[in-house]
Amino acid sequence: MTTITMDLSNTRSRDLQLPPDAVVPPKIDARGVNFFYGTAHVLHDINLSIPEKQVTALIGPSGCGKSTFLRSLNRMNDIIPGARAEGVIEIDGRNVNDPGVDVVQLRRRVGMVFQKSNPFPKSIYENVAYGLRIGGLHHRASMDEIVEKSLRRAALWEEVKDRLGASASALSGGQQQRLCIARALAVNPEILLMDEPASALDPIATQKIEELIYELKDNYTIVIVTHNMQQAARVSDRTAFFMLGRLVEYSETKTIFMNPREQMTEDYVTGRFG
Repeated sequence: MTTITMDLSNTRSRDLQLPPDAVVPPKIDARGVNFFYGTAHVLHDINLSIPEKQVTALIGPSGCGKSTFLRSLNRMNDIIPGARAEGVIEIDGRNVNDPGVDVVQLRRRVGMVFQKSNPFPKSIYENVAYGLRIGGLHHRASMDEIVEKSLRRAALWEEVKDRLGASASALSGGQQQRLCIARALAVNPEILLMDEPASALDPIATQKIEELIYELKDNYTIVIVTHNMQQAARVSDRTAFFMLGRLVEYSETKTIFMNPREQMTEDYVTGRFG
């Protein structure tokens, strides 16, 4: 296996902001973000503005920092001992790293879907209703309505409506992942983070997840980590390329794949390394 050694020290952070054709304020605005696992410096001066109600893909080889950055957006990294963030990550102008931020409320606003589907050992209904109950909703009719709405938004309702009391573990892998998406949507987030949501799925299930992502962006801001270049090209409006903990290039997806500014980006998206 060939080892790629690259010097990213001269990457100019000021060139990595939202492209000038975007006129609306960003939903997410990261400035000068550094991240450490103990003494390991894994993110270096990340500057990235993410627009509302679009799909932004984070691409790059394994270990490049894209998942660490994704988890920084709703402070999922807080649960890792020794993890430490520097810099500013604003959502609607509020820094998520401020001491006064309610992390539980933040994670309601910024939902997450993981690489491996992780349904709870409960019924299909109770999986979707879980966050609602934790949030204090106990009115059955209201809960029924939200569960159905969430399953419809996750394109799963027609497949499970007659067996809501069945165990979630009886669903196929693709159905379980869509159930996890429904569970995230039930608490009415504004942002949905997806970390390799289709990497463990077969092509048919992957297609359903991609179609769902395309539909959801009408109502949600979506940030997706993917190793699949074709998937990034199909589902995203903008793409950010990470390498060795640095943001190399960020632009509209068609630009990243057809006319990238950086040679390193071209080498990666064309499969010369990674």
